[in-house]
Amino acid sequence: MPDRSIVLVGLMGVGKTTVGRRLAKHLGLAFVDADEEIERAAGLSVEEIFDRFDEDYFRDGERRVIARLMDGERQVIATGGGAFMNEETRALILEKAIAVWLDADLDTLVKRVARRNTRPLLKSGDPAKILSDLAAKRNPVYATAHIHVTGNDSPHEITVEKIIEALQR
Repeated sequence: MPDRSIVLVGLMGVGKTTVGRRLAKHLGLAFVDADEEIERAAGLSVEEIFDRFDEDYFRDGERRVIARLMDGERQVIATGGGAFMNEETRALILEKAIAVWLDADLDTLVKRVARRNTRPLLKSGDPAKILSDLAAKRNPVYATAHIHVTGNDSPHEITVEKIIEALQR
């Protein structure tokens, strides 16, 4: 197994947190969700940060939190969907960790994000259209990750197995 942290990147709804928890448990590592760390540091939910300030303010806090997490011990880190889009954050992750792009088809993502209404970027319109636009913009950047794993509608345990196989190569 790698001697660096494993950072999960990908669009919202792909399962970064759920898969990350299971992967960490399987590998005997700590798990941390970057969004939860941002909320703890700000004393506000992600949704409240977006509402009170704006996305740029959130991304700046996200960048600082992820940089702090990268300096910690080896762990599995789930990032927010936009974290890897920040050039500085992406460079740090690619240099200091193993970046794993979790991917899923649009239908799967739409179905998953419909389960929660706490995603600020989906509040301004049709989730399928927004996710499609985000995928078009973000997938080429996610593709720079060290590992690419597609989960779709398979059980999260299968996605974890795929990641472990890829890490052993």
